[in-house]
Amino acid sequence: MTLLDTNIVLISLPTILRKLPDTSTVDALWIIMGYTLVISTVLLTFGRLSDIYGRIKMYKAGFAVFTIASGLCSISFDGSALVFFRLVQGIGAALLYANSTAIITDAFPLSERGRALGISQVGGISGSLIGLVAGGLLTVTLGWPSIFWVNVPFGTYATIWAHLKMKEQSIQTKGDRPDIVGMTVFGAGLAIALAGVVFGSLYRWPPVDVSLIGIGLALIFAFIYLERKIRAPMMDLKLFRVREFSAGILGNLLAAISRGALSFVLVFYFQGVLLFDALRAGLMLIPFSLAFVTVGPVSGALSDKYGSRLFATLGMTLSTISFVWFSSLPENTQYDVFVLPMILTGIGGGLFFSPNISSIMSSVPINRRGIASGMSSTLFNVGFLMSLGISFAFLATSVPNNILQEIFAGLPVPSGAIDLGNFVNATHEVFRFMAAISAIAAVAAYFGRPKPRLTQTTSAKE
Repeated sequence: MTLLDTNIVLISLPTILRKLPDTSTVDALWIIMGYTLVISTVLLTFGRLSDIYGRIKMYKAGFAVFTIASGLCSISFDGSALVFFRLVQGIGAALLYANSTAIITDAFPLSERGRALGISQVGGISGSLIGLVAGGLLTVTLGWPSIFWVNVPFGTYATIWAHLKMKEQSIQTKGDRPDIVGMTVFGAGLAIALAGVVFGSLYRWPPVDVSLIGIGLALIFAFIYLERKIRAPMMDLKLFRVREFSAGILGNLLAAISRGALSFVLVFYFQGVLLFDALRAGLMLIPFSLAFVTVGPVSGALSDKYGSRLFATLGMTLSTISFVWFSSLPENTQYDVFVLPMILTGIGGGLFFSPNISSIMSSVPINRRGIASGMSSTLFNVGFLMSLGISFAFLATSVPNNILQEIFAGLPVPSGAIDLGNFVNATHEVFRFMAAISAIAAVAAYFGRPKPRLTQTTSAKE
């Protein structure tokens, strides 16, 4: 539901801009990014609360909030209302993100955990894949509100089913209070820094936007300082003393920075260079998702036997090769050539993520899995936002603001409206940046993890 929602909104955005009254391109920006920003801000707190009050309770609340917010999104009366309801939807998504991985980890022994998380990953990527197609079909046949209706019956069923069937297996840590101060400082720092990057890119870096980035980074550093002083912090920095946890978290962050904006950049290229419309551009991303979803369960199952080190390293190495490949493609490259590095990137992601998540969740005690899951998902979303902001900054240097905003909104750009040579050069710079970060992630995956163990029989109740 949550990953489907990300892509289904992206594909339907042009129609929303045309049909929903008083919707600007700035609204369009926050319809997409505000959702992820809220998830990044509250995930850690929700992970901590799940350790205190129980994961199943929080998970059920996530289904309910996400479903109600989806219904409210469908009846939005203007762009600002839709932005607000998307923020509420992000709260529901964060409740689901913060607990789903921990619930699966609790339910399966170590010898089966990678396979289980791989299957879960198939569900998530399948949702994003369906969203690429369903967004266009629903918008064309039933109008843009229908992209939010689709969540209501499934969310209602899931809320009721979870209430009746799911049983708590975690061990609650009573007495700790949620870290509201930490959540506020972290969320404010992330939002201010992101706003500085986005608006600085649009308006050619005036001092006020550069200052916003500085203020945001200062708040994030202040958050790290505060977390070391609080008795029950939302980000448990002591977990970083565990080598496998630190390696997995670092890999998750670097992978998100390197890969997070890939679909965004490719949609830019497909619409700005190949002149596809938004729906067709979304459909052209399907090979990437198919490769990812095919390899994920296999790598997860094999990592149960052979450990995560080999698969995480190989996954990020293949990703590095694919981004170098992307950066070498000339201006007149057509889609049938682009699809090859797309598939290789999908394979790399499939090899990396299931084993990496399994290693993170298996490295912490059972009563810390809620906060560990929240930390992993939070840093992934932070990496995604960093990737999006940095890639946007690269592209903004080569395209006039009015054309850039049209492309970002998913609107087709007339032939000759942009200097294709400069635009393609900017995408090459983005892919070189992605390749460099992926290479660092590959090195970290190899040297940051212990050697694989061929037999793993530890119970999930350790």
